[in-house]
Amino acid sequence: MESRQKFEREVEAAVNAALEKTGSPGLKFVKEVSDKADLAVPCFSLSKELRADPKSIAEKLAAQIVPSGTIASVSALNGYLNFMMDETPLIKETLDRILAEGEAYGSAPRKGIRVNVEHTSTNPTGPIHVGRARNPIIGDTLARSLKRCGYDVQTEYYVNDVGKQVVILTWGVNNVPKGSVEEEERDKTDHKLVAYYREANKRMEEDGLVKEEIADMLRRFEDGDAGVIGSVRETAEAMLGGLRETLADINVKLDKYTWESDFIADGTAKDVVKELKGTKYSGQTDDGAWYIDLKDFGIQGKNTKFIFTRSDGTTLYTTRDLAYHLDKFKRADRAIDVLGEDQKLGSKQLCSALEILGSEKIPEAMFYSFVSLPEGKMSTRKGVVVYLDDLIDEAVSRAMEEIRSRRNDLSEEEMLHIARKVGIGAVRYNIVRVQPEKQLVFKWDEALNFDGNSGPYIQYVHARACSMIKKAGGYKHCTDPAMFNDEYERALIKALSKFGNVIKEAGEEKKVHVLPAYGHEVAAAFNQFYAMVPVLSSDENRDPRLTLVECARTVLRNVLDCLGIDCPEEM
Repeated sequence: MESRQKFEREVEAAVNAALEKTGSPGLKFVKEVSDKADLAVPCFSLSKELRADPKSIAEKLAAQIVPSGTIASVSALNGYLNFMMDETPLIKETLDRILAEGEAYGSAPRKGIRVNVEHTSTNPTGPIHVGRARNPIIGDTLARSLKRCGYDVQTEYYVNDVGKQVVILTWGVNNVPKGSVEEEERDKTDHKLVAYYREANKRMEEDGLVKEEIADMLRRFEDGDAGVIGSVRETAEAMLGGLRETLADINVKLDKYTWESDFIADGTAKDVVKELKGTKYSGQTDDGAWYIDLKDFGIQGKNTKFIFTRSDGTTLYTTRDLAYHLDKFKRADRAIDVLGEDQKLGSKQLCSALEILGSEKIPEAMFYSFVSLPEGKMSTRKGVVVYLDDLIDEAVSRAMEEIRSRRNDLSEEEMLHIARKVGIGAVRYNIVRVQPEKQLVFKWDEALNFDGNSGPYIQYVHARACSMIKKAGGYKHCTDPAMFNDEYERALIKALSKFGNVIKEAGEEKKVHVLPAYGHEVAAAFNQFYAMVPVLSSDENRDPRLTLVECARTVLRNVLDCLGIDCPEEM
């Protein structure tokens, strides 16, 4: 058992024993890391049960605990029970493990459990909007965290190639003459095809014949017409090519793309319809549409009727989504859906419908609030909409300006190479650092702050560690606890030891925002160590301190990798 895990268990046992001694056995309590202790037990939640104020509870419990094992000291402060751990075994164990495991440090053994993470899944009718930028970045970071937790992870994009929008786009591509609409200047397929969607939509609203042609295409698609399905698939594939480029730019690569039309073509959507019609919850509206009534599943008001066919018998997105999730559960033990906050009702309806169908598994939803930009902080082409591509371009451009101001010894090409890593790292970090369910206003002065809680700051500290090791030349690894007596050395080692727990929290609890916070903690601890402790100029402590620099570099690299951020060795 690791020293930190042993410490946590011993703290838990000590508090339980103290509660028993004071006549209150079995009370539940929480443990948390604070700036005052390696582990703290806030006594506020115990106040009601013990009928005392938190301050006196903490003092009473502290008096019952005698430090032993990995617990070096215990004290009470302002309603908190604070524990400090014995650092000696932690130092050697942490440094030895980092040196031995390298890139695998912080990872758990394989569990043999398959987890499907569906994310992005934006409609293939236009580029990814900046408001949805959180989806692929949160989804990819979660998938990376789960892999480090030991799960067999598959990431998946559900391509909506059936809906009316993609049929309108296909009609536009096939019927609007090239050159008759103003295409976007950006040389990317997803941007160029948007013009045809807008024109087709306009014609559909103005021309009854066009409207009927599009409606006919939709009906034929639903009936399994191979020609229509093939044409729509071809258009969606072209659009998807552009979306893949955008995702690649932010270091996101999905393992599998599943097409919604497949569930029409193979008949599974109709199978779902047949099953739902046979349940006691099914019914029909006055115009002939079929629904299931979800009032027994905690859904109220007008949303209790979950429509699964139109009045003409054609299926809906919701029906095909059920078929898709039933298919997912054949391939995975767990399924996690990364969804915008506007999908909460739909997700609840989906889970209720799966329960009615007898599914033993239910998807886990991870919701996020949308990204917004401060008014006037970013120019947009034609002032219409800001895409994720625009955000990436702006980030790289601003990073380039910053690097030019700091370096005059690099070629333009070398600076651009670093600027892409820094700019994209800034975007990913700034989007993940805020809890997904909280609103996020993307601010450039925060995202590209080389001295603050940002991706560039952690990248810069990583580059500094790389530079120190390069300048040092040769050295021998030393992990002897007796050689690490400085408070800044020990504070850094303590920070490095937490990585496994942080990964577990990010993956198992789906709290990816803890990763940036932890990365910043390690980077700040390293910078304090760098400022206060001589390393390259040290004599007898040179080897152990360089060993610590190497270990810090490894952990920073692992954190950045988990965040999907590149690790430049110079900046």
